[in-house]
Amino acid sequence: MTVHVSPPDYARHPHAAAPEARHDIIDLRAARLARHLVLFTPTPADLERLLEETRSVLPGLADLAVVRRVMTINPDTVFAIAKRGDYDAQSPRGEGLTAVLPLNDAGMTALLSGEFDPTNPASHFIARQHERPAGIYLWVIHARRRLAAAVALMLQRISTPLCRDVDLYARAATPEGADYLEGIGFTKGAAWRGLRAPSLHMFVRSEAAERLPPYDSHRPGLTGVSVAVARSFEDLSRVIALRAAVYMAEQACPYEEEFDGNDLSATHLIGYVGDEPAGCLRIRFFADFAKIERLAVRAEYRNTRLAFTLVRAGIELARVKGYRRLYGHAQKRLVGFWSRFGFRVFEGAQELVFSDFDYVEMLMEAEPHPEAIGIGVDPYVIIRPEGRWHKAGALDRSRGRAVTRPSVDQQASR
Repeated sequence: MTVHVSPPDYARHPHAAAPEARHDIIDLRAARLARHLVLFTPTPADLERLLEETRSVLPGLADLAVVRRVMTINPDTVFAIAKRGDYDAQSPRGEGLTAVLPLNDAGMTALLSGEFDPTNPASHFIARQHERPAGIYLWVIHARRRLAAAVALMLQRISTPLCRDVDLYARAATPEGADYLEGIGFTKGAAWRGLRAPSLHMFVRSEAAERLPPYDSHRPGLTGVSVAVARSFEDLSRVIALRAAVYMAEQACPYEEEFDGNDLSATHLIGYVGDEPAGCLRIRFFADFAKIERLAVRAEYRNTRLAFTLVRAGIELARVKGYRRLYGHAQKRLVGFWSRFGFRVFEGAQELVFSDFDYVEMLMEAEPHPEAIGIGVDPYVIIRPEGRWHKAGALDRSRGRAVTRPSVDQQASR
């Protein structure tokens, strides 16, 4: 079995958005849609039917005997999905199927080393119901349209005290499957105890793992999509090259209009695919609003979700800085794209033309960030590098040093 994720309909269209502009698997509009769904253990007859239906979409699915053996080892592995209004406890009938494999240390070693066979997982790889798994593998998700929100219910099932901080792993053999996984928070490239599997996707839940904010997720050697704040002249050169390739080369924007004198008074985000700079975004900050602008993605990377990742990262960075009103000028042909993140053409919005394209004003009213930076927080946080507020900076070392006032003492001794 090579395909384990059946994406919902929106994931089959490369330019469609994920259900909401929130990059977290638990919050995948989850929450609201999942109230209309039921997750339950299928009856033997219903399980057989669901497997046959799923096999027509996902060839190579494990056979019925294997699935029954896995459920005997750990019953908390296979769930049917039904709409709440259609669910009858006396005669339950599933409309979709989702299954996980809680793996022990041996199972995770096999998974990361490429020796794991998901069509017939060895019994000694599967953690029992009373055991804490070393990792949880998304075995299959077959849920169309609104049923896809059942992923959130499934994650609640595997968020018991034994499992709540166990990392999730999945494999997608199609671009649509990968798009779906990355849209709900997985990143490509998995790791576990020194083992690495570039072809697997991973969602980090472990408390010990470093939780990187979306605007500071890039690290050298990572696969998949990531974002970093531009902090050096070399980074700014990357931004200039990216925007020149997109706006000047593709849209024939004049140099003096593209590089408008605002680049040294703004924050820039750089989007990477692997280690390759592939896109950028600019944010300028005013008294009571932040302006999101100059989003650019190289043509060869527009089949990824980098544009979505950059916009979400920009929104999150502005919210952490305390901004709740986000403003932008959207090309009129792209109003639908920006509306997916919560931007709207507001009453009285003006239309404008620059660099030979038509634009309209848009506004987003964001929720307050629970960890927004403001007066009263740790003052060392405020003096850390832009976008690195979550990590101790060079000046944090001063905490443990005594006050010596070296220059003042030298002047006094002369």
